[in-house]
Parts: sequence; C-alpha cells; structure tokens
Amino acid sequence: MNLLDRDGLTEREFFEQYRAGDYERPSVAADMVIFTVTNTEADSYRKLPEKELRILLIRRGGHPFLGNWALPGGFVRPEETTEQAAVRELREETGVDGVYLEQLYTFSDVGRDPRTWVMSCSYMALINSDQVQLKAGDDAVGAAWFKVTYRLLRERKELIDDGYVKTMEYELKLSSEEEELTAVVDRTMTSKPASTSTVYSIVSNDGLAFDHAKIIACAIERLRGKVNYTDIALHLMPQLFTLTELQQVYEVILDKELLKAAFRRKVADLVAETDHYTENAGHRPSRLYRRNLEEYR
Repeated sequence: MNLLDRDGLTEREFFEQYRAGDYERPSVAADMVIFTVTNTEADSYRKLPEKELRILLIRRGGHPFLGNWALPGGFVRPEETTEQAAVRELREETGVDGVYLEQLYTFSDVGRDPRTWVMSCSYMALINSDQVQLKAGDDAVGAAWFKVTYRLLRERKELIDDGYVKTMEYELKLSSEEEELTAVVDRTMTSKPASTSTVYSIVSNDGLAFDHAKIIACAIERLRGKVNYTDIALHLMPQLFTLTELQQVYEVILDKELLKAAFRRKVADLVAETDHYTENAGHRPSRLYRRNLEEYR
C-alpha cells in the first residue's frame, strides 16, 4: 500500500522531487580535547616527580586565526560518523588509536566560526603520554602539549522565579615551554523544578582560536566530574603504576590534595595488586598495581 502525504505524493515521488539544496546546511567539525599526564623533573634523586595535566594544541597555519593555537580537529567527511572523524584526527595528530574516547557536547553557537555555519561535535580523549608521537596536521604549523590549570575566580547566585541562576567564573591557563595562553570562562547553571541547564561563555581570551576555550572548560568539568565516580583516571596511567602515582593523577585533575587513606579506600576496587615493585627509584621499592579489568561496580 502506497501512503500519500498531504501533497498527495508517494514516498518515491517525494524523493524524486526533493532538493537538499533548498535548505541551508552546516559544516560539521570534530574537535578533540586530548588529555595526558606527564612527569616534571624531580628536584632530587629521592623525590618523586610531580605530575602535570596537559592537553594537545596545534598552531594554525591558515586563516582564520592564523598563528593562534587551537584544538586538533577537522571537518567530518561525507562517509564518516563524527566519532570516526574524531578517531581519524586523533590518529593523525598523535599516532595512537584504541584509547579512551567520549563525546562531550555539540557546540553550535551562531558565528562561532567566521568562515561559515560550522557546528563542532567535540570529543575528549585520554592517553598515556608514553604512547604519543606528535604530528601536526595539514592545516597546522606545529603541535605542542600545554600544561592546564583551571581555577575558580568567583561565583555568584541570583534567585529567579521558581529557581536560581548560579554563575561560576574560571580562569583557564595553558602553558608550554615557550608561551602562556589565558582565558576566562563563565559556567552558568539555571536550575528550576523541572529543568536544569548549563551554558558556557567566554569572558576574555588571549591566544586560543574559535570558541575552543569554552570546549576545553567543558572537557575539564567533565573529567573532574567523572573522576569522582568512575575509573576514568586509569586511562591516563601506564600499564603498571604505584598508588602514589595514581593519587598524584587524581590530584592534578581535581586541583586539590587528597588524604592518602581516604584515597586508597576510594580506589581499592579499581586496581589490582601485582607481584612487581619499583626499581632504581632512589627510595624504598613500592608495589606496582594495574587497572582492575573486572567490571567496575
């Protein structure tokens, strides 16, 4: 049975006369927030190296934002899903695949790209820094890891009908060996009995292309949120690690110190002991652990 629409057309007749060009369509990009954790130089042989949370940025080699730093990414090809595009970009920029990857959010503000209507389907990836071989893409003149700090400057709360609006202002700093980029980002949450919404907006920005300061802020918030109730931080670890090293990674993500005993109770089900110990570390050998491969509950 051929059903007719309100214009009296069958489905076949509808597709024969349909013109996709009658409707303006956006370009779609997959932008990547790629996190890793690196060691700093230890002050002495007996002191453990400190950890730093870093993200990968590429310096743009073309307009717009020529010379500015941006997240790695690119346009989704006709034969790809957005996730396939993200995996391709990750492999092209770092030389790795098969790592933790999750979709963050779709950024679609009007005017976010001065070229045309471009929506960004953003992704967050977590990789062990030992795996990485940096390679700048075709539209870049360089790639570098930037240390990340993201700290609350101030917050304010305003009561509205049936709810409230809470705005938290954060300072985002991204620093490499050669330069420092800064931005201030507002995170505004509107809460009502039947709904809650969160909006990010850029207050100021120095050196980052497009709205990528907003995407980075969103990724940091996601990472900090999930580290409290999942095993997500373990995707930043090598195959074997000490509990002290794992605690350092939690601390650089959350930007606060944690009590040793409470932390070890928290991660007890996430890790498994091995029969291996640290060697040549300049202090008492420590037991090495691995990620617990059993389903985390």
